[in-house]
Amino acid sequence: MPEVILHHYGLSPFAEKVRTALGLKGLAWRSVDVAPMPPRPLLHALAGGYRRIPVLQVGADIYCDTNIILPALERLHPTPTLYPNGSAGIAQGLAFAWERAIWVPTIGVLSHYIGDQLPAEFIKDRKEGYLGFDMSKAAMAPDLPRHLQAVHAHYGWLKTALASAQALGRPFLFGDAPSALDLACWQTTFLLRKNCPASVDELLGLAPLLPWFERIAAIGHGSSTPMTSEEAVAAAQAATPAPVTHLPADGDPAGLKAGTLVTVTPDDNARVPVQGTLVAASGTEVVIHRRDAQAGDLHLHFPRLGFDVIPV
Repeated sequence: MPEVILHHYGLSPFAEKVRTALGLKGLAWRSVDVAPMPPRPLLHALAGGYRRIPVLQVGADIYCDTNIILPALERLHPTPTLYPNGSAGIAQGLAFAWERAIWVPTIGVLSHYIGDQLPAEFIKDRKEGYLGFDMSKAAMAPDLPRHLQAVHAHYGWLKTALASAQALGRPFLFGDAPSALDLACWQTTFLLRKNCPASVDELLGLAPLLPWFERIAAIGHGSSTPMTSEEAVAAAQAATPAPVTHLPADGDPAGLKAGTLVTVTPDDNARVPVQGTLVAASGTEVVIHRRDAQAGDLHLHFPRLGFDVIPV
């Protein structure tokens, strides 16, 4: 099997989610350090312009968005599982809901603490190309009370869920081992605790969550070795996309047919369309083929939830 290659940067919380999943599975992987914002010309060659981080590469197969990266890791490396006790459907659905609902309020709290320390070019990029709003401290300050309410409400749910699990002797949401849902809830908490002063724990009432947080932090990231972007592109160019055998040939619930030229675009932020020819699709995943002059023939994988798939 080709090497697992992760394109990421250190402070990305979504990349931290994947790094911890790689650690949970005890995998050796290659680490391609990328810039926190475009231009990233060699990653552009692999991902067709998709601009969110992280991106996972396995040979000539490119996985965009953590909600397809984790299922792909589970399919390629089934043990130990990211979905203990048959939790795949519930973990995937609630992870998507948690991240989608808490992301902007989390940025609001983060901006309260460090928004005036962020580089101007980073704020400009996030406003114009990624989030669509100004995340500077001054711009977000009026909405801080509303953001705090949202974050408290989410952590209220998480505290209740973990307390119920612990009452049954379970250290994680679904049992003795962390799930994809644990990692999703953990990564947004990681973002705040990594970048804010210790007072954020008191502000958000995080004390009951800290033992659970530290158990996940202790997993680590597995074993990684550096790789350059040039080497990653060369690895893709030398490989052939794997046959898509895990999706039915006629499985698209919207009736899209293999061979259709489509664009795939995130439906919330960083709305950069990626164009390619549909290979296969289901209610959970879409795979497109594209050919790049540098990287060769590629299969790009996206989750269906959170993305618009439109015939050209």
